[in-house]
Amino acid sequence: MLVLGAALVGGGYAVHRATAISSATLFVGPFLSGGIAGEHAVSRYHARWYAVTLLFLAFDVEMLFMYPWALVVADIGASAIIEMFVLLALLAVGVLYAWREGALEWA
Repeated sequence: MLVLGAALVGGGYAVHRATAISSATLFVGPFLSGGIAGEHAVSRYHARWYAVTLLFLAFDVEMLFMYPWALVVADIGASAIIEMFVLLALLAVGVLYAWREGALEWA
C-alpha cells in the first residue's frame, strides 16, 4: 500500500510538472481568425462574473426542477404548488442579495 500511495503521489507530481504553465511570458500569436490577441490566453476573469454565473446556475437549476414538477403538479395538488413557491421565494432572495451586492451593475 505504501508503494501504491507513493506511486500515485509521484504520478500526480509528474503530471503536474508535464502540464504546468511556466511563469515566463508565453508567446501571444494570432488566434482563431488571425487577429492579435488583446490579452493573455490564461488571463483570469473579473470577480463579478462569478456572481453572474451563480445567478445563471440558480435559474438553470430552477428549470430543471420546474419541468418534472409541471408534469406531476396536477396529481400531487396544492402541496406541490406551495413547495414550488417556496423554491421560487428562495431564488428571489438570492437574486435580491446579488442585486444588493452590485452583481448586476456593469458600470
